[in-house]
Amino acid sequence: MGRLNLSIFFSRLLLTSQEVIMYNRVSLHALITGRVQGVFFRAFVLEKAQQLDLTGYVHNMPSVQNVEVVAEGEHSKLEKLVEYLKTGPPESRVDKIDLTWGKFSARYSSFIVRS
Repeated sequence: MGRLNLSIFFSRLLLTSQEVIMYNRVSLHALITGRVQGVFFRAFVLEKAQQLDLTGYVHNMPSVQNVEVVAEGEHSKLEKLVEYLKTGPPESRVDKIDLTWGKFSARYSSFIVRS
């Protein structure tokens, strides 16, 4: 009986390649505060996100000190994007980043700048 239960347990640990791909993908919501509007921050994020093959969007928030980024993709690539967000383009100044990680939704087909 114990052997059967152990066998069932181990069979559930085996994932299909599709499950592994989905498991590695996550969603990221980032709110960046600082001198991030009027300094090509959105264009910078767009370029980096596309280089990393991420999907989602970046857009200016009503407050002139905030930019929102919603991105999905491989966790390691999103971590790289976060590193880029910390520095931003040359004329920007990042004071704070609020990050929220979530489940991958497959809602986006590309990465865009939203107005």
